[in-house]
Amino acid sequence: MNKVGIVGGIGPESTVDYYQSIISKFQAKIGSKEELPELFINSINMYKMYNLLMNGQTQELIHYLTDAVQKLESVGADFVVMSGNTPHIVFEQIQQQVQVPMISIVEETYLKAQELNLEKIGLIGTKFTMENDFYQKPFIFHNIEMVVPNQSEQEYIHGKLVEELFNGIVNNETKKGFINIINQMINRDGIQGVILGCTEIPMLIKSEDLTIHSLNTTEIHINKIVDTIFK
Repeated sequence: MNKVGIVGGIGPESTVDYYQSIISKFQAKIGSKEELPELFINSINMYKMYNLLMNGQTQELIHYLTDAVQKLESVGADFVVMSGNTPHIVFEQIQQQVQVPMISIVEETYLKAQELNLEKIGLIGTKFTMENDFYQKPFIFHNIEMVVPNQSEQEYIHGKLVEELFNGIVNNETKKGFINIINQMINRDGIQGVILGCTEIPMLIKSEDLTIHSLNTTEIHINKIVDTIFK
């Protein structure tokens, strides 16, 4: 079986979710609670990553994340994933500099949207994910229109992610705020689905909370990871 390397700490809460969910889905697939996947986690500093992004230090960010992937490659990972959406801003540049295969959360999310036959989709996440076009590229290329919240909505979402969800705080008022923004996007923009484009958002928003398709990027990514372990 293949060993997965996880670049974690981006953020810590989602890293825990990745670890537990990979084990749970692996055991369900193999049909035994007495089997465990072999994996490696390299937990990096999320705040260093965000500071590099804030300061426009793209090359330093590429170097930082590439080094994290190479360390996993050096200890024997057969493939590597990053347990967050935001670092995928430089996914292509990292993949070009390492030998180990990597699985993109963006590509897997696009494939899920295609499977659901969505033509117009919303995206919420950190301000870096919403402001940059790394998520939009594969969708636009395949004629799926992507919509992001307006500026004030983006500021609210990013603020709550950093202040609350990244620290494991799940607030019911914040949940109502996120749902209200998504409903605004349904009414204003006509979205047919929404990408929960930060791996902490599923702590707050569940599929049953919405009237449209919700694409849980964490779950989508983990399903592909577990499939790849068995290949």
